[in-house]
Amino acid sequence: MDRVLLSYGNGGRENARLINDVFIQTFGDIAQFISEDSGFFSGKDFAMSTDSYTITPIFFPGGDIGKLSICGSCNDVAVGGAKPLYLSASFIIEEGFLISDLKKIAQSMKDEMQKNNITLLSADTKVVNKGSLNGIFINTTAIGEVKYKNLSAKKLQVDDVIILSAPIGSHGACIYCLRNNVNLSNDLQSDCASLWEMINVLIENDIAIHAIRDATRGGIAALLNEWANASKKDIFINQDDILVPPSVRGVCEILGIEPYLLANEGVCAFAIAKDDANKALSLLQNTRLGKDSRIIGNVAQSTLGNKVVMKNTWGSKIYLDYPEGEILPRIC
Repeated sequence: MDRVLLSYGNGGRENARLINDVFIQTFGDIAQFISEDSGFFSGKDFAMSTDSYTITPIFFPGGDIGKLSICGSCNDVAVGGAKPLYLSASFIIEEGFLISDLKKIAQSMKDEMQKNNITLLSADTKVVNKGSLNGIFINTTAIGEVKYKNLSAKKLQVDDVIILSAPIGSHGACIYCLRNNVNLSNDLQSDCASLWEMINVLIENDIAIHAIRDATRGGIAALLNEWANASKKDIFINQDDILVPPSVRGVCEILGIEPYLLANEGVCAFAIAKDDANKALSLLQNTRLGKDSRIIGNVAQSTLGNKVVMKNTWGSKIYLDYPEGEILPRIC
């Protein structure tokens, strides 16, 4: 690993290797929560997450880079069991960028923050020479108050039930079509959305939750493999229980990849104690974002070496491995 490649940002095996070999080795002894989506303040009353957004194109059906930057950072806090409250934002803008586009992006950020009662505490702007980047990059940092403690990929238990909150692949498929001028479906749009309202329903109803994770880069394949490795458990899922929109399947046929690898920006998975699984599913299905929630599998003792195993439509069992290589660049 001499140089950073595009594939190191794919959310899959190469991305995990980069994080482990560079950042965890360097910061591991001073970064207690480096393997989680967000970290917690002393006393674990607050959580914080930071992320940078470099998506191309910056406007897409269902959102834009501004909305994405709010949803992305706030979701990383939310899946840690914290209600997003505060945000900082930093803008790196290319010389010549249209002011009208910048206003649209700022407005979409404001709209998403107002929907979720989030206060903008701090912001910064830098302008760089034309050609230094493609339009605009945004970094956001979200801070939230912890409402449900000790959620972690390491907390998965044998017999936990895995619930997926929504159909998968819409964000990745939408961005691919825009970049390549593919018009398969007029209704294909990103699933970009803030997840806290849905997550909070389970918290308020005292559901026994062991882990939550949003299925962003690398899709559910990366998410489930991260869980299996962190918890040292095997995870078994059923292909027929994972909903994939027909338009996304069409894009996957063109790409020659599986929808399980595509990024999502409004989908998360829950690891729920077995006794609470059916109640949790019912609660989720009565929410706006979780109406299509499905139980997709369960957690088992590791006899296969921390693997994710998928039973397909024909009854065969295959490994669902970590994504490898560059799938779709600049997806978020």
